[in-house]
Amino acid sequence: MPTPVEEFSQALTAHAVEFAVELHDEAVERLKVYYVLLSKWNERLHLVAPCAPKEFAIRHVLESLLLLKHLPAGARVIDVGSGAGLPIIPCLLVRDDLQAALIESSQKKAVFLREALRQVRPSNRAAVVVARFEDTLAPEAGYLTCRALDRFGSLLPKLVAWAPPGSTLLLYGGPALRKQIEHLLPPAMVERIPQSDNRLLFVARRTISPPNRS
Repeated sequence: MPTPVEEFSQALTAHAVEFAVELHDEAVERLKVYYVLLSKWNERLHLVAPCAPKEFAIRHVLESLLLLKHLPAGARVIDVGSGAGLPIIPCLLVRDDLQAALIESSQKKAVFLREALRQVRPSNRAAVVVARFEDTLAPEAGYLTCRALDRFGSLLPKLVAWAPPGSTLLLYGGPALRKQIEHLLPPAMVERIPQSDNRLLFVARRTISPPNRS
């Protein structure tokens, strides 16, 4: 009977093609270390809802790696509400060219994030900012990601206004957010996430001029 880590690894490699992701052996090993670390911290910090190894591989890691096809070589990314490090840490572990600022308001979760980022080399490719995004200036970046922000719907207009002008926003959500995102960020591209009935990835560019909040 396979161990949880083996189940996680098998699910990654078996389903990667559905998410248009190529995983070399070193990337799989890094993702396994991340999975083990998160599993150890999860009981204390409730980083993600408890789930089976296969579900974690598909629902969390491969879903995060959907972003890779939208991030060009050398992309600088802001990840807002990082929490468990999803989606940005899996991306950093698979792509050595990416740089990221992880915005997280919880000091305890920030400790976990820094521990998880120890695998990222060189270490200056990623930094954790302990603050609410609206209480700090947006770092310079061409891309902004957000997957699990509390009160996402109510904070979305602030997030769009806060994002660097000209940046591309990569936002995860469901049908309830679709109209709001398409209103704030026209034209937004909507991508249905594999193996999900209602999870969507929204890809939209923040215009140079202030977004329409009306």
